[in-house]
Amino acid sequence: MEAKSSIFAAVLLFAWTAVSLAQATQDQKELDKRVAQFLEEKRNAWQDLNVPYEDGQILHDLIVKNKYRSALEIGTSTGHSTIWIAWALSKTGGKLITIEMDQARQQEAKKNVDALGLSAFVDFRLGNAHEIVKTLPGPFDFVFSDADKNWYVQYFKDLDPKLNQGGRFTAHNVLQNMGGISEYLDFVESRPNYQTTIDKTSSSGIAISYKKGK
Repeated sequence: MEAKSSIFAAVLLFAWTAVSLAQATQDQKELDKRVAQFLEEKRNAWQDLNVPYEDGQILHDLIVKNKYRSALEIGTSTGHSTIWIAWALSKTGGKLITIEMDQARQQEAKKNVDALGLSAFVDFRLGNAHEIVKTLPGPFDFVFSDADKNWYVQYFKDLDPKLNQGGRFTAHNVLQNMGGISEYLDFVESRPNYQTTIDKTSSSGIAISYKKGK
C-alpha cells in the first residue's frame, strides 16, 4: 500500500512539474512577444539620454549568451536600456539594480517597466550613483555604466572587487569625444586581469571588459 502511495505521489509531482514548466514557457513567450513589440514600436522615440536600439540589443545578448543573473545599471534614464537588460534577466532568472538621480526620469522608467510586466526583475534606486555604488554589496555578473563619463574610472574601481570572475563591465559612449572617456579606456585597457574590446556596431560604442581573474 505504501509503495502504491509513493508511486501515485511521484506521478502527481511529475505531472505538476510538467504543467508548471509548460506554463512558465508560455508566460515567457508572451512576455517576449510583448517586450519585442514595444521595443520595435518605440525604436526611434527614445530621448533623455537613452541608448540606441542596437546598443540595447548588445546588452541583452551579452547577458543571455553568458547566462548572467546579477546585473547593475548606472544611469536608468527613462528605461530603454533597463528594459533590454531586465528582459534578458527574465530569461536567465536574474535581477537588475538600476540607479537614477532624476526622479522624473525614474518614474517614467518605472511606468515603462511595469507596463511590460518586467518589474519583478528590476530594483530601482534613486540617488547619487557616486555614493550608492559604494554601498552595494554585490557580487555582480554584469555592469552597464552610462552615467557621468568623468566618473567611469571610479565606478570601475568601486565595482571591480564586486564583479565575479567571468563577468563583464560595460561602458557606453566610448567612441564619442566626451570628457573622461579616453582616461577610462587607458585605465581599463591596462588592467592585467581584464580583456577589453569595443563593440562598434553603433556610433556610440560600448567598451566590454571581461574579467579573466587574477
